[in-house]
Amino acid sequence: MKIGVAVDHAGFPLKARVIEVIQALGHEALDLGTNSIAPVDYPDYAQALGEAVIAGRCDRGVLLCGSGVGASVAACKLRGIRAAVCHDTYSAHQGVEHDDMNILVLGARIIGPELVPELVGAFLRATFSHEERHVRRLAKVAALEAR
Repeated sequence: MKIGVAVDHAGFPLKARVIEVIQALGHEALDLGTNSIAPVDYPDYAQALGEAVIAGRCDRGVLLCGSGVGASVAACKLRGIRAAVCHDTYSAHQGVEHDDMNILVLGARIIGPELVPELVGAFLRATFSHEERHVRRLAKVAALEAR
């Protein structure tokens, strides 16, 4: 898979680690910035990653900001994006299996480099179950999004 990676200034210190993990798991990483700790606005990077996923330039994405919350809120404003902050492995894989989550959002100031392999690995190894109940629920989410 091709995995987009986007970070704001607070997420920048973990960006190289995220890319390293993605590549070690046999995937290609698409770096969408930022490229330093100079202050930037997280919605810009959430938008860049979300648009890359929607356009098919990448299959999924990993998005980082300080807490993960702001970037998650911004990414979910894009139609077709299902992003969630996950600071535990269960949520990282269950979000894909049940909710077809396509962007994993991490809080760089929360997790640190040690959890990156576990969280990113759980996210990338997971697949959507296609169980009827989950498909039905996602259809309801899409209906909300279309309003």
